[in-house]
Amino acid sequence: MRLICTPGVYRPQADSWLLARAMTEAGLAPGGRVLDLCTGTGAVAIKAAQSGAATVTAVDISLAALMSAWMNVRLRRLAVELVHGDFRTVMHNRRFDVVLANPPYVPVADGVRTRGGARAWDAGQRGRALLDPLCARLPGLLDHNGVALLVQSAVSGPHITVSRLRASGLKAAVVARTRIPFGPVMRSRARWLAAEGLIEAGQRHEELVVIRADRTQP
Repeated sequence: MRLICTPGVYRPQADSWLLARAMTEAGLAPGGRVLDLCTGTGAVAIKAAQSGAATVTAVDISLAALMSAWMNVRLRRLAVELVHGDFRTVMHNRRFDVVLANPPYVPVADGVRTRGGARAWDAGQRGRALLDPLCARLPGLLDHNGVALLVQSAVSGPHITVSRLRASGLKAAVVARTRIPFGPVMRSRARWLAAEGLIEAGQRHEELVVIRADRTQP
């Protein structure tokens, strides 16, 4: 998929495509109301719209990201609602059949100031600055029988995500995995990550996982 990506916006990579593939293979989008959180260039939202979603809403806190998404959606003549703001508050009481999320999940040393494009990946000292609020918010975003798919690195604790989602009343499990070489950000932090016990010494690959969460209660 060729996408316009304005400066400072996260360019879709293996995690985006793993999430999009998991959505397609699960057959989630057709006829459903889809919410794409941390949309970036809109890649996953576009895939949902092309897969037959009834409606697609894409959210990002970055105006630059939404500009990229707007151009990519317009070029394909797709009907995607673009919303600027923090996913924790901007959706208010709206609910969806499918929620997709590729939130920031890369650990960053305490005290490092995150700015610009780094907001798309920096996620606190354990990589969970956005994952934990997302786990808490998901039950309120899902309609009855709604399904969420979120992607993260094994470095930021998928087992914690699954536990938190289950504690919030959702059925949750890892449904897809892939192993990829470290990109530039992870390579630059490898020594610190090893010192923090988040990776093995000399490790230069990471596992990406997609976690599915189902709301089965009203």
